[in-house]
Amino acid sequence: MPENATEVTAAGIARLAGVGRAAVSNWRRRYADFPQPVGGTGTSPSFALAEVEQWLRDQGKLAEVPLRERVWQAVAGHPAGVGRALIHVGCALLLVRDRPTAWLELAAAPDERMAALLPQAMEHVLTARLGPAADGVHGASAPEPAGVHGASAPESAGVHTAGAQEPGGVHTASAPQSARVHTPTAQDLLPSVPLLRAAAELAAGIGAGQAFEFLLGRQLDANPRQYTLTPPQLAELMVDLAEPPKDADRAAREQPVRSVLDPAAGTGALLRAVGGPAALYAQEADPALAALTALRLALAAEGPRRAAEGPRRPADGAHRAAPGPTVRTGDTLRADAFPELAADTVLCHPPFNERNWGHDELAYDPRWEYGLPARTESELAWVQHVLARLRDGGTAVVLMPPAAASRRSGRRIRAGLLRRGALRAVIALPAGAAPPYGIPLHLWILCKPEPGVRPAADLLLADTSDLSGPAPDASAGPGRPPGGKAAGGKTPGGGRERFDWPAVRSAVLDAWRDRGDVEGVSRVVPVIELLDDDVDLAPARHLPRPASGGGASGLGEVRERLTETLRLTMGLVPPAASPAEPAHRPLTTVGELARAGALFLHSGTAVPGSTAAPVLTEHDVLTGAAPTALPPTGQEAPGGAAADDPVLLEPGDVVVPVLGGGTAARVVDAATAGAALGRNLQLLRPDPAAVDPWFLAGFLRGTANHRQASSYASTAARLDARRLQLPRMPLAEQQRYGERFRELAAFEDALRTAGRLGGQLVQGMYDGLTDGTVTPG
Repeated sequence: MPENATEVTAAGIARLAGVGRAAVSNWRRRYADFPQPVGGTGTSPSFALAEVEQWLRDQGKLAEVPLRERVWQAVAGHPAGVGRALIHVGCALLLVRDRPTAWLELAAAPDERMAALLPQAMEHVLTARLGPAADGVHGASAPEPAGVHGASAPESAGVHTAGAQEPGGVHTASAPQSARVHTPTAQDLLPSVPLLRAAAELAAGIGAGQAFEFLLGRQLDANPRQYTLTPPQLAELMVDLAEPPKDADRAAREQPVRSVLDPAAGTGALLRAVGGPAALYAQEADPALAALTALRLALAAEGPRRAAEGPRRPADGAHRAAPGPTVRTGDTLRADAFPELAADTVLCHPPFNERNWGHDELAYDPRWEYGLPARTESELAWVQHVLARLRDGGTAVVLMPPAAASRRSGRRIRAGLLRRGALRAVIALPAGAAPPYGIPLHLWILCKPEPGVRPAADLLLADTSDLSGPAPDASAGPGRPPGGKAAGGKTPGGGRERFDWPAVRSAVLDAWRDRGDVEGVSRVVPVIELLDDDVDLAPARHLPRPASGGGASGLGEVRERLTETLRLTMGLVPPAASPAEPAHRPLTTVGELARAGALFLHSGTAVPGSTAAPVLTEHDVLTGAAPTALPPTGQEAPGGAAADDPVLLEPGDVVVPVLGGGTAARVVDAATAGAALGRNLQLLRPDPAAVDPWFLAGFLRGTANHRQASSYASTAARLDARRLQLPRMPLAEQQRYGERFRELAAFEDALRTAGRLGGQLVQGMYDGLTDGTVTPG
């Protein structure tokens, strides 16, 4: 094998073949000719990509490696590391997009000649997009950063820096540094030439910006703990909140160019969400991330959100590239790179709970207009930095931990923000909006006070924490599964997979733009009411939750629906069981039926948001809920399967969960058909001429059947659907059993609906009696 051949892990092999990682493990055990590891560790070995591709082709498991997978594997296996590879690819893609003719001429040359000519061409586009390097020196090796958000020994990102460094590559806080991407040398680029050719081919199909987004996204997904990530939906929401409200001056809304700053840029997600002409400024402490952010923003300059506005052309009609972003590296609080900037908008997702933010050395910093933040209040230091970088009347949106709204150590600063009118809104998001996903984060909307303008006398408080899942289906009844929420508005299972971004986005924007009182969602609170001993700004403390069932006026409707549901449920009660001797029937297994072609097996990999279709999740099967419908987020499905190639359900399919050890099976009806099969689910698609689906689902739910087909690990049980047993019966006899199983399923749905309505009625009565809206008589 060549010394620098690309290597791939088991997860990469699974992605290439479109299977789960368990299948790769099985191949290694079953096939003696499976390629041997060439690197990695005993628990995470790596294999030669060329050998793996050849083996997959020989086994008929791979017709052709998708281009994007070949490019990613080349990036992941680059001898200089992923970071350096992404920098090289980003520089090349800028050249491909901005100077396509020059790229084609270079690509026609042999590899060594191409590597020798690329630096000059790259320097041209980098200077045009990102400005000249600080000292004008090019071609020298870039300093290696010490780490990316605590990761061990990451690759250099090739950032051209102008400031001093401590030994080991750790930057000092004495001064910010230029983040102009360092132009790679010919020697650096020579191993990357095949990768750059492949990346250009990928860009020809999906665009240069999207090609870089895909590769960078793979790196971020593979190392989520190394980065502070802002989900794209949240980034777009923060950008929209920073826009002038609908009653603002028309001239301000139509201002053609505005300046936008992100002082904790990270991977650049917030600035990438900015639409329309804008001068973008970013600062990031890590030089590797600063370089990737600069390239990402430069490549997104004509991205999807800007494409609808058309290209920006000067008066003479000639098309010129828009000015690129201004990105600096350095510790923002200790070494502000933009001390003279007065931005129109500031967007910020700062690091949370930092103790070493510079409390001692910054005690007399002029930015602390509202008071010196305590050592434990790093977030309030970021809030005051953000205000210091706004122009008078400018708007900032900052993502904050919920504790910052109520900690006693920050009450004096919060009071100052209220008195000066700098804090305009505190909006609570549902848990799962952004990492850390287990807590409901807050959005603070701030406005720089204008001299001579009277401070605002109120604060908008909004709480969207009840919007974490799909709304319950008010028309759900027996035989029709409810929308998925339990009594009290909580979504069972919750989490990111059931996050209803459209509902949250609509509620947040309506609350901010209308600034009105909406029961249980938003309230405009006079500042004087908040200036007590605690200055507690947590929205939940000031917004009473709406009573279950829609308050006292809605309890009557809930009661009527419950009464009707119970009446229908009584009609679905199964008849008395007729005892009989245990039957000794010939049995077959699902695996035997699959080999005979009587049914087909499919494993689910989709997650909500990974495809445009709704996704039937494990939670939906267990609770009888409708498939989870979320807007596509570009998230890749687990197990390596492409998110754009899900298994779609058809009427008559039988779906069973493979984890947990419980007995559950769901027959897909017309309402569920068309949804994608979620992960941890097994689909059995019977031939209707051979197997009745209700007969199949009913026998799959037998307790003894599940026990003999399940294997047990230390903490969980896993079902092997191929080992599930069925009696051999003629189709007519199957249909007799199937009809009884169908009746039991309808009765189960009715009980589930009655339980949900009953819980809603009981909680609503408790709420009404305790808040006085319902009398005991």
